[in-house]
Amino acid sequence: MAELNTRREFLKTIGASAAVLPLICGLPSLAEGHGGKRKQRLIIMFSPDGVIQENFWPDEEGTDFKLKESLKPLEPFKKQTAILHGVCDKIRGDGDGHMRGIGCLLTGIELFPGNVQGGSDTPAGWSSGISIDQEIRNFLQKDPATRTRYGSLEFGVMVPERADTWTRMSYAGPNQPVAPISDPYQMFGRLYGRVKDQETLKSVLDDLKEDIGRVRSNVSASDRKILDDHTTLVRELELDLKNTGKELAHAVPVIEPGVRIDNDNMPAISRLQIELLVNSFTGDLTRVATLQYTNSVGESRHRWLGINEGQHSLSHEPDTNKDAQDKLTRINKWYCEQLAYLAKRLAETPEPGGQGSLLDNTTIVWTNELGKGNSHTPDNVPWVMVGGGLGFQMGKSYKFPRVAHNRLLLSFAHGFGHRITKFGNPDFCGEGPLPIFS
Repeated sequence: MAELNTRREFLKTIGASAAVLPLICGLPSLAEGHGGKRKQRLIIMFSPDGVIQENFWPDEEGTDFKLKESLKPLEPFKKQTAILHGVCDKIRGDGDGHMRGIGCLLTGIELFPGNVQGGSDTPAGWSSGISIDQEIRNFLQKDPATRTRYGSLEFGVMVPERADTWTRMSYAGPNQPVAPISDPYQMFGRLYGRVKDQETLKSVLDDLKEDIGRVRSNVSASDRKILDDHTTLVRELELDLKNTGKELAHAVPVIEPGVRIDNDNMPAISRLQIELLVNSFTGDLTRVATLQYTNSVGESRHRWLGINEGQHSLSHEPDTNKDAQDKLTRINKWYCEQLAYLAKRLAETPEPGGQGSLLDNTTIVWTNELGKGNSHTPDNVPWVMVGGGLGFQMGKSYKFPRVAHNRLLLSFAHGFGHRITKFGNPDFCGEGPLPIFS
């Protein structure tokens, strides 16, 4: 609605008739009002338990790099991909490595003391700060030109229903975890159920109006007055529905019915969630999203890959267990395939009312709570980015000297024009955003 109102205001400014509105809706220079500022979007994708580093990180630095086995699915998007080695989570404090890993991943600040006991270390509670996705959401929602219906959407794939520090990475503020929606049918209902209700109500109102017309010619004048009042009410309701319906400028997607929410259906659930995510961008329902696969200490069993052991159990095997190393490499390659499919769907979807594709205006960030599972190290946490949404220099392998990940979180904010100088623990923000802008 904000875009439409801006276009109408532009027409008034230049003295043109609103009759030309349908002709200008697709002009890129008016994609977000007179001035042509493009839409920008962010997706943060999470998978757990670290990576097999020798099969993940490119050996080379710069633009001439080779993708290792875990990242080979990104080959079609290599020029649009940036891989950041040497970005470390330096947040310490309460909680075990997995708890701090996911709870501090997007917040960049310590967990509160609490009574949730992990496998080792001290117990902890929720994060003590807002996450960067929600910080950017709030920044965009303050401006009518970038405000969307939902602000942000949190998608999940087999995230446990229980609420604890291991299952939450997004925070609306201190002690305010945001639960992802792991059921694609529930997410569909949130996105489009209101539209379906409107369609049903509209049909009922049409039938009611016809009935009123039939009755009107056969009643007294006083009764006709009552019926006329009802007709006026019906017309007002229809007009309200019509105006509300303008918020949805794209077709409601059709999703495969009957997919059960269980471990072995993870591939199907992933595809459903990705389709809904892409559609939410097409309709400009949000510009910030998270896509969380399972949880920290995730124990999913990738049986469709021929792997029966739980992922977390495999991640604790020593480096000398080559079978476990191979299986974990295949698991991370599967997560990368989901990232590549998301990038493909965004790349083949034209930017509505603008230039290029959705991927040209979206940055996907794939990350993890640990650098390596069996050591629980917070060093060299995977950060892989795809797409052109935030103005970063892509097609490059970066090697940083153990920089704090708070600086990368600042970079995400600055990519949206949100010029904050501190985020999370200020002790790790001193040198500002990372030098990754083009």
